[in-house]
Amino acid sequence: MEPLETIDHRHHTIKIYQDDDPHDTPRDWSNLGTMTCFHSRYILGDKHEMSVETLQKLVKEPDVIALPLYLYDHGGISMRTNRSYPFDCPWDSGQVGYIWVTREEVRRTYKVERISPKLLDRVIGFLGWEVEVYDQHLRGEIYGYVIEDENGEHIESCWGYYGDPDEYLVLEAIEIVDGITEEQEGLIY
Repeated sequence: MEPLETIDHRHHTIKIYQDDDPHDTPRDWSNLGTMTCFHSRYILGDKHEMSVETLQKLVKEPDVIALPLYLYDHGGISMRTNRSYPFDCPWDSGQVGYIWVTREEVRRTYKVERISPKLLDRVIGFLGWEVEVYDQHLRGEIYGYVIEDENGEHIESCWGYYGDPDEYLVLEAIEIVDGITEEQEGLIY
């Protein structure tokens, strides 16, 4: 497999790769929202035994905070949530479900008796973030790095980074190289 990017730093080589075999899906993590989806060709979101009708009734309940989920399917799939329709192409996209949480769960999670407008905005933002990370998973935007010494020997590696690798993965790998180099030079006691 060819690296997406190669960085030479302090006599080490950092190679950035796409993670072709992530060990889990973000829906296996501890999530605030429940992602309930229906699609004829894909298994999406969280496992459930709910019917479409039951889901439609549930998201109308006053105790439920819900955001619609839309899927774009054209040469790959992408998921978004938005109060308005997020894709330009109605032929290759449509609503596939909801991400939702009960107000009771929000009160329990945040240890509050009342959900303020500020907390409600925070919860909605967090549900949106869960969808964004799941979308990165669907699109294969998961990366890892391998650090090699000047002889090409494997020193360190780490996988499972979601999103743009230039945002934090590259910086973390550079910090690892800096730590290794400083330790070798006797700068860390």
